[in-house]
Amino acid sequence: MTVRLLDFYADWCGPCKNQDPILEELSGDYPDVDFEKVDVEADQETANEYSVRSLPTLVVENDDGVVQRFVGVTQRDDLEEALGDAGA
Repeated sequence: MTVRLLDFYADWCGPCKNQDPILEELSGDYPDVDFEKVDVEADQETANEYSVRSLPTLVVENDDGVVQRFVGVTQRDDLEEALGDAGA
């Protein structure tokens, strides 16, 4: 099963910069998870597809679809739980 974490961000978003170190740490601990950064300014189509209205928005999904989504800076524990629920 493929597990992905999509990080919707913008360069001007302060909270997004606070989220980055948490995601960098997680990506090192979960090598089987695809971590993707989506710049909402450059990729508005994908942001619309996922109904992103606030930043940062994190979406954890697997082959079955979206498992969980988070709006705002999200702590590691919550993301690890969602990754586990997704099958990581």
